[in-house]
Amino acid sequence: MDISVILCTYNRSQSLATALESLKALVLPATTEWEILIVDNNSKDATRQVAERFCERDPQHFRYLFETNQGLSNARNAGIREALGEILVFVDDDVIVEPSWLFNLTSDLKSGEWAGSGGRILIPPGFSPPQWLALEGPWRQGAVLCAHFDFGDIPGELQEAPYGTNMAFRKEMFDRYGDFRTDLGLQPGSELRNEDTEFGNRLLAGGERLRYVPSAVVYHPVPEERVRKGFIRARWFAVGRSEIRARGPGPKAWGIPRDYFSLPNIALRTFLPQVLKSLRARDPKEKFGRQCAAWYTAGRMAEIWNQALRGQAARSSQSVSRRSIVS
Repeated sequence: MDISVILCTYNRSQSLATALESLKALVLPATTEWEILIVDNNSKDATRQVAERFCERDPQHFRYLFETNQGLSNARNAGIREALGEILVFVDDDVIVEPSWLFNLTSDLKSGEWAGSGGRILIPPGFSPPQWLALEGPWRQGAVLCAHFDFGDIPGELQEAPYGTNMAFRKEMFDRYGDFRTDLGLQPGSELRNEDTEFGNRLLAGGERLRYVPSAVVYHPVPEERVRKGFIRARWFAVGRSEIRARGPGPKAWGIPRDYFSLPNIALRTFLPQVLKSLRARDPKEKFGRQCAAWYTAGRMAEIWNQALRGQAARSSQSVSRRSIVS
């Protein structure tokens, strides 16, 4: 098998049907062997029926996998284990792909020069944002609104990790660098993300090369419930937490992550000025952008604090264990 497309889904049967219809229209050379592996992450709605309908219509290209272990990273890792392709492609259950998407995204990976690739993630034409929401410029919100990923029309080498709804890697990369981290990625009770970019950054740190493919296009709709200030601010808070979680606690002093001791400095020199600048801003896009920057910093601070608490709990547990052994 040449290519496996891994699509993980949870309780989104309506958008899943739309995504699968667009995948069914993919155009690839007759000599290319490919599959769509639908990983149902314990859905309670009509997801299974939708997936099986496509499997019955096109059993050569569609397969269904039920993964009970909840969480996006768990679902993606299950897909990696079951996939038959030498190239693994990841796409979400709420996007629409162009017919040439898969061919364009994977063509450069066959030579072995590139470890992975990422394509463009665009907002569908016709979306009209409110006046406070910037999609371009310094206060743009597309990355958290719909994973917007666009570096223009010219292909080249990526200097940052692609996003999970439009990325591909040679399967050997997972053998070499491991799977997606399960402490990151959406799961019940947690909005932490960045499992996709953390893996891509792992490859970049290891000296691997990633390709930007602007002709590999997916469209990510923007549901009405996302076009709310509260939703976007909460996303930025989660992004801040996720980035600190992905980075890890770092060096320690007296058993406590050193970042913990920088919290007052971050609060006074970064968070507070961001809040004050947002209050003074007159342009609605700038005002909201500065608010989001403050929420992002607050998320980073919250995760630094959480890491310190987890470290303290671990030290207390070790202390209790040592006392139990001595007694």
